[in-house]
Amino acid sequence: MLFQRRNQPNWAERVRIALWPRHSFTRSAKYFAKRVLRLTASPHAVAIGFAAGTFASFTPFVGFHFMLAFFVAFLIGGNMLASALGTAVGNPLTFPFIWASTYRLGHVLLGHDPATAGHHPLKLDLFHQSIDAIWPIFKPMLVGSLPLGFIAGAIAYFIVYGMVRTYQATRREKLSARREATRAEPKDAHPAAIKPGPLEKTS
Repeated sequence: MLFQRRNQPNWAERVRIALWPRHSFTRSAKYFAKRVLRLTASPHAVAIGFAAGTFASFTPFVGFHFMLAFFVAFLIGGNMLASALGTAVGNPLTFPFIWASTYRLGHVLLGHDPATAGHHPLKLDLFHQSIDAIWPIFKPMLVGSLPLGFIAGAIAYFIVYGMVRTYQATRREKLSARREATRAEPKDAHPAAIKPGPLEKTS
């Protein structure tokens, strides 16, 4: 197949790329930011859509973040593509912190002591256990994800709104200046009538 890698990466390299991109996090973050800024929608629609994706990434519904982000963005009038990009807030680097914080906060909101909740350890194979074993872990994570997701979404909204608004205003100014420069350029004059030279005979 054309444009296919000659040496396919093994599972270890795929995991490494997922945790540490080939072109550094700075370059990946710049590319991601450009994707968000270049969306053709109002700053509010982009920002509220991104906030919906951020909120969804805090919930324990792993594997359904895209669907949840689309649903929330639809309800609040956000941009769908921006909501999908917002789910990138939840990634292999941030998930451990998100899960731990939502789990502990959920216990606090439910009136439990997180220190005494050790009989329900947070395991990686949650979805391979029975419902009875999952619920004591899932419930506090869900409860804790709501306020944390809302706070993170609100912060993301104001950050993305300011960035998109500035980018779109700068882009409009550049396009306006380019149009003005094009109008100011002198138009090509029509070629003057060719007069016969001294050696040419006139009829």
